[in-house]
Amino acid sequence: MHWIDWVITVVPVAIILYLAVYSRKFVRGVVDFLAAGRVAGRYVLSAGDLTSGLSVITLVALVESKYQVGYALTFWEYLTVPVGIIMGLTGYCLYRFRETRSLSIGQFLEMRYSKSLRITAASIRTIAEMVTNAIGPAVAANFFIYFLGLPHKVMVFGTNLPTFGIVVALSLCLCMVVIWPGGRISLLISDAFQGLMCYPIFVILAGYIFLKFGWHDTIGPVMIDRVEGESFINPFDIEKLRDFNIFALFVTIMGSVLNRASWIGNDTSSSGRTPHEQKMAGILGTWRNLYAALMMLMVAVMIIALMTHKKFAAESTDIRYELMDMVALEAVPDPELREKLNANLAAVPVPHHEIGTDTPLSQDRNIDTPYIETALETLGGTPEGNLQYQKFKTLYHQMMLPVALKNTLPVGLMGLFCLLMIMLLISTDDSRVFNASSTIVQDIILPFFKKPLSSTRHLLLLRLTSAVVCLFFFFVSIFFVQIDYIIMFTTIMTALWLGGAGPIMIFGLYSRFGNTVGAFGALIFGSGFAAVGLFMQRNWAETVYPWLESNGWALSIGTLLETLSRPLNPYIIWEMNEVKFPINSYELYFMAMLSGIAAYVIGSALTQRKPYNLDRLLHRGEYDLAHEYKEPFKWSLHSFYKKLIGITPEYTLGDRIIAWSVFGYAIVYKFGFCFLGVLIWNAFDPWPVEWWSNYFFITSLCVTAVLGIISTFWFLIGGIIDIRKLFRDLAGRVDDPLDNGMVDGHVSLVDKEAFDAVRRSREK
Repeated sequence: MHWIDWVITVVPVAIILYLAVYSRKFVRGVVDFLAAGRVAGRYVLSAGDLTSGLSVITLVALVESKYQVGYALTFWEYLTVPVGIIMGLTGYCLYRFRETRSLSIGQFLEMRYSKSLRITAASIRTIAEMVTNAIGPAVAANFFIYFLGLPHKVMVFGTNLPTFGIVVALSLCLCMVVIWPGGRISLLISDAFQGLMCYPIFVILAGYIFLKFGWHDTIGPVMIDRVEGESFINPFDIEKLRDFNIFALFVTIMGSVLNRASWIGNDTSSSGRTPHEQKMAGILGTWRNLYAALMMLMVAVMIIALMTHKKFAAESTDIRYELMDMVALEAVPDPELREKLNANLAAVPVPHHEIGTDTPLSQDRNIDTPYIETALETLGGTPEGNLQYQKFKTLYHQMMLPVALKNTLPVGLMGLFCLLMIMLLISTDDSRVFNASSTIVQDIILPFFKKPLSSTRHLLLLRLTSAVVCLFFFFVSIFFVQIDYIIMFTTIMTALWLGGAGPIMIFGLYSRFGNTVGAFGALIFGSGFAAVGLFMQRNWAETVYPWLESNGWALSIGTLLETLSRPLNPYIIWEMNEVKFPINSYELYFMAMLSGIAAYVIGSALTQRKPYNLDRLLHRGEYDLAHEYKEPFKWSLHSFYKKLIGITPEYTLGDRIIAWSVFGYAIVYKFGFCFLGVLIWNAFDPWPVEWWSNYFFITSLCVTAVLGIISTFWFLIGGIIDIRKLFRDLAGRVDDPLDNGMVDGHVSLVDKEAFDAVRRSREK
């Protein structure tokens, strides 16, 4: 990078780290460290959640998936709009969890179920979360190695060390600089500051991509040039797409509803000033994500256009050769085999493709196909070779993004993009390390203590555990081999927890039905199913398939799988393959969720003797000692529409404007006009493919760009005001040492005395 790029990158990062260290002065107790004192406002929560939700791995995964399926599925993703908006406007799960005043998801589980479930569930969740998130530093480290053109090995004090390990270690050290001083306060302040800087960077990058590549002369024609059934632009012509298809979207929607509450508890969901403020932060998240989604989508389609369109043929060829050289060096350890692979790849004739003249491209036959087939012919044939091929193919698609950007972005933009990636790296990794370490302390270690720890010892334990989690992330990143699409891997890995967590959380927050037996059943069957699926995927090429083949079972099991999946073709196709497990991660996740729901309902129905006291859990009625709960609307025709979008007596005039604006944009415009209206039109008069190109240009780019620019200024002003108020409220907060996450008799320790008084008063 140019020195200008380095200045653009280093100065803001230094400011972020200073803010993290400065926040230490506001930490007086455990609640400050874990939940920012519960005094955060909506804008600081929303801006902070933007960067902690985005990440380097998120962008790489999106580009990796869009490179396979293009833009067409975006139309059907509008189905998620009413689901997400209704959950956000009503505060689904988030509002009730904040009412429990739990510092962690485990504290909630002990209050609602039992201590044994708290420890067991926290252990499963933490393992799934840590292994899933531990590949984040690995993908990010590879991204920066390829983006900056770093060598795979570097000489340090006479020792040849892997650059990958050094970059991973540096990224995790940056995480500890943010986490150690102030915990959640440090994260919230630094993430909010990064979130406010991200908005203008999104605007600049999206504008540059649009102006350089253009939609109508480059991106649109590339998206149109696909075979029948695999369109990148026509949502009614995608039935042959595999992996990232309509069924995967259905599973995503189902999982988002069922597991809305499954990750909360150690994030900012406990940091809001009130349950209402937490709810408003979620509503604002709808606007917050506008430009982030646009920028990431623009980067994805830019890569597709750059690597496919004939006017970029020379650039894309150079990018491919540079990419394959670096990938081969990492994926193939044997020098002789690697040399043979490079020679075979170099001998492949450079593909030439003329849109409108040559046969349209497909998933099986595209510009990358000759290189991928050559790699399979050179490396495949043995279990070890198949594994090396999988790694080569995975890195080839994942690292196409940084190599392409390195050869495309000019001075200045290179620095801005590098800054964006470093901010996303810091904000995501520190949040994930902090979430895992706080879960371990609060939900696995703390329940074994009979007496509360002093605040000083409790905080030290949290900080030391963060350092241990960083070490775990480091070793997993170094030794773990990721051989599937990132989204597929994270889906099956998180299903270890999400397969059984949904009914535990939903019934726990919203129903008096359900008990510990049902909860354990959900974990055993839901999470257990996902664990079996994960084992099969990870060991298929090297162990499972060779074992089936040696016993003569491969053909018969392959026939059985094809027979079972045939009624669901072409959306679900299970075909025997020696390299990859036939059932993908979304299909396994779906079956795991169904198993978890059935086990919870059956187990609870057979063993529950009396309804659970939900008012005590939610601090309602006689247990509302802080006077936070507001009585809900009485249902009437006049209040129906307000209740539909979650408006309660807590809403100010400004809150109502925000709620109706979000409802109008998301439900009326995006879902009603852009989806339902277009769906009905095409049912009677199908659009030509060129119309779909114009449709996405207007709805996804033009409209979103205008709203995104407005949101940039809106959140910048609101974020600055909220950050100042956060500092002021933290300085004036009085800490309660008993508010530390411990539970006694299904009641939080901080509420124990007051709730006992309520009980004695009721008994008199």
